[in-house]
Amino acid sequence: MLVSFGFNALSSDMEKEVTIYDIARILEISPATVSRALNDHPAINSKTKILIREKANEMGYRSNTFASNLRRRSTNTLGVIVPRLNSHFMSAVLAGMEQEANESGYNLLISQSLESVKREIANAKTMFNSRVDGLLVSVAYDTDTFEHFENFIKKDIPVLFFDRIIDHPKCSGVVIDNVLAGFEATSHLIRQGCKNIIHVTGNLKRNVYSGRLLGYQRAMAENNLVLSEDLIFITDLSQEAGINTAQRIDKIEIKPDGIFISNDICAVSCMKALTEKGYSIPADIAVVGFNNDPVSKVIEPNLTTIYYPGQQMGKVAVRSIVNHLKGTELIDVSGIITLSTELIVRGSSSR
Repeated sequence: MLVSFGFNALSSDMEKEVTIYDIARILEISPATVSRALNDHPAINSKTKILIREKANEMGYRSNTFASNLRRRSTNTLGVIVPRLNSHFMSAVLAGMEQEANESGYNLLISQSLESVKREIANAKTMFNSRVDGLLVSVAYDTDTFEHFENFIKKDIPVLFFDRIIDHPKCSGVVIDNVLAGFEATSHLIRQGCKNIIHVTGNLKRNVYSGRLLGYQRAMAENNLVLSEDLIFITDLSQEAGINTAQRIDKIEIKPDGIFISNDICAVSCMKALTEKGYSIPADIAVVGFNNDPVSKVIEPNLTTIYYPGQQMGKVAVRSIVNHLKGTELIDVSGIITLSTELIVRGSSSR
């Protein structure tokens, strides 16, 4: 969600912006000389540069970088649309993006869809109208169309998806191998002796959740364990979903001995609720989460989880799009960049 602040357009009450023409008039020199001096042009001697810079500072002159960039048909700005800002994973991604963008001379314009395709469409329009040089997107829960990104493609503005992606012939993406991660999480529970394993997941429209589900199913099938739709809980992976999952488990006749949850926040909430109901973790029910959020090391026992390289994902995504814009390495639209994950075993699953 982009937030703008409105002000009353009372020009008589607003201080006029200082221009190079104002500085030139005061110093009785040409505007071209002022411009060259402020841009450190070698044709202007150092004494004149110092004089002009001091006067510019005194008058409160601000360089209009945006207008200058527009003349070069570039804003040196990348747009970023994320589902939510209030998650450890997304904070890590944005930290990586910010670091890489700063090192490459780019700024980020960040917005959140709040898991709504309508907001995502509005954010994409704002990014397009803001003339971003490239767009990085992790799509909302209910996004099922590419139409709101078509204008970028028509204008040859690169679009790169990360984490939650949309398959498109002219876009690349940065992801993890969610199938492998789901397989490893479930296989770990099976090695601990679990046979009746519940998988708590999110909207299966999204590649991240459908991939983890597929990994879970493969691990169960390879170990000749029963696969049942009754063992798959589709939720929004919120704290409330974790509590609701514990309540469902408490009511069913055949209790699970293992749970693989696609989000640490939901997993921790579920663990806490199960413990309050008298279940022992991991003796009664072993639990594995996903993301390696800080909360995974706060709960007792500590949560076994999948390390998700968020900061690396942010760096790689920005590096890819910047290299494409600079012409040093064009984005391979035929391929997806896949980053490695790691299973971190802790007390919630170790028997």
